[in-house]
Amino acid sequence: MGKYKTSIGGQALIEGIMMKGPFKTSVAVRKPDGNIEVKTETTRKNKMAKIPVLRGIWGFGDSLITGYNSLMKAADIAMIDEEPSKFEIWLEKKCGKKATDYLTMVAGVLGGMLAIVMFMILPTIITGFICRFVELGVFKAVVEGVIKLSIFFIYLFSISHMKEIKRVFSYHGAEHKTIACYESGEELTVENVRPYTRFHPRCGTSFLFIVVIISIIVFSFIPWSSTFGRVILKLLFLPLVVGISYEVLKFTGKYDNPLTKILAWPGLFFQKFTTFEPDDSMIEVAIEAIKAVIPESREDDKW
Repeated sequence: MGKYKTSIGGQALIEGIMMKGPFKTSVAVRKPDGNIEVKTETTRKNKMAKIPVLRGIWGFGDSLITGYNSLMKAADIAMIDEEPSKFEIWLEKKCGKKATDYLTMVAGVLGGMLAIVMFMILPTIITGFICRFVELGVFKAVVEGVIKLSIFFIYLFSISHMKEIKRVFSYHGAEHKTIACYESGEELTVENVRPYTRFHPRCGTSFLFIVVIISIIVFSFIPWSSTFGRVILKLLFLPLVVGISYEVLKFTGKYDNPLTKILAWPGLFFQKFTTFEPDDSMIEVAIEAIKAVIPESREDDKW
């Protein structure tokens, strides 16, 4: 019998952490005055929780919505005492009080579109360009996959060296450490949480890596009649890739054996770029976030 594994998961925010439990979702943020503010809401139920593949598709979409809303809440709390910029003042004067919120939402949508371009469209375009000079034959999908993995690695490596992002990734490390401490059954204190690893097999980074690998496998069966046609088919098959990737993550997170350790290792490796060691103040925020979502019965949040 392995150690207890929880379904509670989270996301690093601006000066805070979101934790999602079976019944409640919390957002804990360090305010400018040094205090920690915690907001909770009811967790949306996964209507497809028992249907393999479909539950992953639904869960991924729900996570994007929850993550975006949590980021907005954290930004409001963490920057409550900051003066608006001249651009924000001008935008509000011209377009109304909700203009900044709309602008932020548009930025989020554009960010999602950029991710699709970087990891789905760009590798196909580059591979198609290479094919003009080199006959790749059956190795087209392999070359496309190598390009996709290279972009993924360069992207993570680049953002991990940005000062602001590095602080968010330190909160990510605090989230993982706190969950590990909770799973071990220890009391949730800074002293107890601090020694635990910042790497976690059921992390979003691991999920993204699995998505990249599964997409390489699934998309290798899509014909190369044209670059444009292939891109369209890849977009249509993306939900299937997400659903399969979730099942792989669920499998690797549930069992501890040589096979699951091999499958989990690449995701843990990439977490070196998306998690950093947190300070005690970050751990305090993570503890408050997870305490707000722990159910009365330990069976209710079992992985």
